[in-house]
Amino acid sequence: MRPELVVWLALSLLAGTGAEDTCGGPPATQTRSIPAPKLSPEEQLSPHMPESLRCDACHAIAFQIEEQLSRAEGKVGRKALSESDYLEVLERSCSQGWESYGVQELDGEKRLAGPGLLGQASMSVMVTGGPWPGRLSKMCHSYVGEQGEAQIYGAHRQGSGALRELLCHGEKGACASSKARGAASHKALQNEL
Repeated sequence: MRPELVVWLALSLLAGTGAEDTCGGPPATQTRSIPAPKLSPEEQLSPHMPESLRCDACHAIAFQIEEQLSRAEGKVGRKALSESDYLEVLERSCSQGWESYGVQELDGEKRLAGPGLLGQASMSVMVTGGPWPGRLSKMCHSYVGEQGEAQIYGAHRQGSGALRELLCHGEKGACASSKARGAASHKALQNEL
């Protein structure tokens, strides 16, 4: 390309002129407005995970624990970890940053979004930071305390889905039916304190 043409093209792009002058008008641009989810006072200020997001949070926690335990096992050749090793991994899993998680609105419903969670919209605004990392960490520590490290590691060793089933879908799990969740969610909230 000739140097004069390159300079003209660069100046045209910087000045914002060129295409609209030579083509007879400004090019049609498509704009979309995607609002951030509107959070209730509870969702903004409470130190606890809102009830409506507890199932998603449980899945995020189970995913992170699985990832950390699998990574640690991979370092020792897929052998079972010693008790001291899996205790350390579980502590590290719960104490991690959690900054990659946040809330987004999908089809008018607020959902937790981040690694290991399904149903994330490609065109949405996700609100991260704020109270979400602390809430996830507290819930994770609560699950480890309530279930016990040995039981959590045992579920992990059973294979895919067993840990999610233990933490999230059991009788007291955050994803249990709403009838069974009533008393369990109150207990889980008490454990977070």
